Amino acid sequence: MLEVIKKRRSIRRFQDKEIEKEKIEEILKAAMTSPSAHDCRPWRFWLVRNKERKEKLAQIQPWASFVAEAPVVLVIGSEPDSLWVENCSIVASLVYLEATNQGLGTCWVQVRGMKNEKGKESEEEVKKIINVPGEIRILCLLPLGYPQKIPPEHSGEIEKEKVVELG
Repeated sequence: MLEVIKKRRSIRRFQDKEIEKEKIEEILKAAMTSPSAHDCRPWRFWLVRNKERKEKLAQIQPWASFVAEAPVVLVIGSEPDSLWVENCSIVASLVYLEATNQGLGTCWVQVRGMKNEKGKESEEEVKKIINVPGEIRILCLLPLGYPQKIPPEHSGEIEKEKVVELG
């Protein structure tokens, strides 16, 4: 597992190559096995492949422009409850790792709490673009694709100055 974790990088440039259905299914299986508070499994997922929708999603906040080039964009949302952010964050982490395991790349694109360049709430914009019911919350986008370039993996070394060991 550590080998996959060390290979995980934020990828913002993708090859113009479709993702095999089996790889998307494996990513969704990983997402569905995510832990959640009280095992409530409140998450919801949208797979966006449509070019026009991806172009609109790329405008939901100032750092999302690369979203338009991904073959698939996974939108992660949830039924609202007091722990929806934590539940969806864990899901996104597992998606990130399984995407890496499948030879794909992704990069977290924050939605919750962000605004686009016109000052509109990113979450509301995403909900309009993909027709999400009003009560559902959206945490992030994870654009998926084959990386144009494979960056070097992380060293996996422990940074001792960031660890406090208590007896």
